[in-house]
Amino acid sequence: MQQKLLELKNVTKIYRVGGGLGLRARYITAVKNVTFSIPEGEPLIVALVGESGSGKTTIARMVLGLTDITSGEILYRGKSVAEWLKEDPFTFRKEVQAIFQDPYSAYNPFYRVERILYLAIKKFKLASSKEEAEEMIIKAMKALGLRPEDLLGRYPHQLSGGERQRLMLVRALLIKPRLLVADEPVSMIDASLRAVFLNNLLQLKKEINMSCLYITHDLNIANYVSDRMVVLCNGRVVEEGPSHMIFEEPLHPYTDLLVKAVPIPDPRRRWKSRISIKAETLREVRPERGCPFQHRCPHVTDRCRTQDPPIVDVGSGRKVACFLYT
Repeated sequence: MQQKLLELKNVTKIYRVGGGLGLRARYITAVKNVTFSIPEGEPLIVALVGESGSGKTTIARMVLGLTDITSGEILYRGKSVAEWLKEDPFTFRKEVQAIFQDPYSAYNPFYRVERILYLAIKKFKLASSKEEAEEMIIKAMKALGLRPEDLLGRYPHQLSGGERQRLMLVRALLIKPRLLVADEPVSMIDASLRAVFLNNLLQLKKEINMSCLYITHDLNIANYVSDRMVVLCNGRVVEEGPSHMIFEEPLHPYTDLLVKAVPIPDPRRRWKSRISIKAETLREVRPERGCPFQHRCPHVTDRCRTQDPPIVDVGSGRKVACFLYT
């Protein structure tokens, strides 16, 4: 049996909302029974795809140990994240790094670029002297196509969003993590710089044998950068498989909707197939029972409203949670 680098088993997260001053508390299930894994060995980029509010960032925070899980298990190299943080937090933090969505709040505004990178080297004891650390920083920046002479000596507010995010990749190259959790890393940078960032990420994957959990709402980006996709709908996994297969031939009606919603640049083709879909009310957004997509699905049946569809293996490394395939 292949060893897993990261494994989520029936992970659920329920948030308590309100309840103070004698008011009745409400409970929101952000993530429900999520199961998927990233194998150890050959590095892979697994994209976690879904709309805003589908639970992607909650999963990222639970993987990083920043948010507690309500039930289920999250295992890193066969041991729970909670155990890692209790027994060996140094190794876990070194091997599991993160890039967050907002490049404007990722750095101490009072530190220059070289100090930000030097502190990472110092924290994880990657160099024996300051001179060696400086050499490592310059080498890593050049490896990712950045000009040290343009960036060193500057403060974060003097950098563009793209430069800030690419510096996070420089930091990853210095630390050499086994797993990078990237939460919407290109959503706040210019479109012209997104391809540069994504190509740098693919370069890191090969050079330091690094796997990545890449979180995005953009199927185009997921298809470009990832090996596999896990599609989330209202906190539940509805489809999983090789990225190119999901993009070219989606199985779940929700995934099909996401693919059809991808912008088409050609104006002659743009309006040929219009998407008509029923709007959801707030009560319908997260149904307590049945399929998470039941209120918008064109194929919905009574069974979809009363039973949770199981995730079934349909071959070719693909899985789908839909009664159309059971």
